[in-house]
Amino acid sequence: MSVNLIIVGIIGLAFGVLFFIADYFENKLIKVHASLIAGISVSYFFLIVLPEIAERLPELPFHLKLFEYLFVLIGFSFVHVSEKLILQKVEVNTQRKMRKLLKKEKILESVERNMEKILTKELKHENLDVLALKEIARTLSELNEQEEGMKIEINNYKIKIQNHINKELTSFRFITDYIYHFLVGIILIGLLRIELVGGILFFIYALFRTVVTKRSEAHLVFTDLEIYEDHKFEEEPLIKYLSYAAAPTGIIIGLLVNSLLPDNIELLFLFYSFISGVILYVIVREVIPEKEKGDPLKFLIGLVGFAVVIYIINIFTNIL
Repeated sequence: MSVNLIIVGIIGLAFGVLFFIADYFENKLIKVHASLIAGISVSYFFLIVLPEIAERLPELPFHLKLFEYLFVLIGFSFVHVSEKLILQKVEVNTQRKMRKLLKKEKILESVERNMEKILTKELKHENLDVLALKEIARTLSELNEQEEGMKIEINNYKIKIQNHINKELTSFRFITDYIYHFLVGIILIGLLRIELVGGILFFIYALFRTVVTKRSEAHLVFTDLEIYEDHKFEEEPLIKYLSYAAAPTGIIIGLLVNSLLPDNIELLFLFYSFISGVILYVIVREVIPEKEKGDPLKFLIGLVGFAVVIYIINIFTNIL
């Protein structure tokens, strides 16, 4: 049943303001545990997103059931491949030089350990060879100097790569986040027009996603080089405000599209499928805490709690 566009517009604009506030204040207004949001996100994806696509996608890609979630796959792959290409191409020569230096440093450390063993053996002898001891000490001193020089050079390379990575990833995050939030705004209006409850649930998830990604911990982007993505890298004020306005802009465009083309279900669910792939990538990459981090109990509370909320809402809407 189609919802009145005026009601959708009022709710949509209110949601747009909330999106702007959440982006502007980042995680200063509300702090939700990452594991709790992870549970809600997983529950939302499997209980809302996938069934919604399966039920409402007007036409299967290539008319094959096999490709029902094709655009989900494309959305997931697009973000993953784009991020990997950036990481692999940033400061390629510097990365290569740094890896060579790290190998040399390991070899040097191995030689130093062997020299220290030889020195220990010599010191245990009753008849000490003073000249041999002096030679070993001199060699160890030279090796230490070489190692210190290598460490300084490695650190310089690391800083260079780190700075470049931060710039490249900041630009990449701005583009992908802007497109994501812009499409979220358009999709939100489309979902609200079809069914208020579905649109509101989508808004809740999208808002939680904004909260958690604004406070994500630094990710290790080069495991062998120990280089992290720095989320505190300062952005230009104009870039920040453009990013904050992405979802509200999408909502306004969504209202215009729905007023001019009210029957755009197919396009809506193609966007929805693509964004769902991005959502899945975000859940796996940024929302679910890494390795030993996170709280399993809070994850289960979010997972089961949101599933119960969805179940209750479904019962309530069926009665009505």
